Amino acid sequence: MRTILNIIWLLFAGIWLGLGYIIAGIIACIFIVTIPVGVASFRMAAYVFWPFGRAVVPSPTAGGLSTVANVIWFIVAGWWLAILHVITAVTQAITILGIMNAVVSLKMIPVACFPFGKVIVDRSDLVGVRPLHSV
Repeated sequence: MRTILNIIWLLFAGIWLGLGYIIAGIIACIFIVTIPVGVASFRMAAYVFWPFGRAVVPSPTAGGLSTVANVIWFIVAGWWLAILHVITAVTQAITILGIMNAVVSLKMIPVACFPFGKVIVDRSDLVGVRPLHSV
């Protein structure tokens, strides 16, 4: 079932959103200081392309620098990626079949705005860990 949901997501939302994350990563990698932001963007692109069966959990090694990185991320890319998620959700919600994808897109906004301090894991690897976001 997850594979079918992922294929539907990829065709109707994942490509559009994933390209946004890839563009954000390329822009971030242009500047040396924001290369870690670009790497995070590419990691998020993989999640946005194929989200079902994965979860976002707090990173056990996250420290105070993740807050600084989240501020830089939000300024460089987070706010316009959130706008992409809202646009995708609105266009998906117009159709009955797209309502589920719209909800998933809206659930991804907090992760799109503040990805540092979080890790994307397979849902099968979750044992005793409460996910911050999962689909």
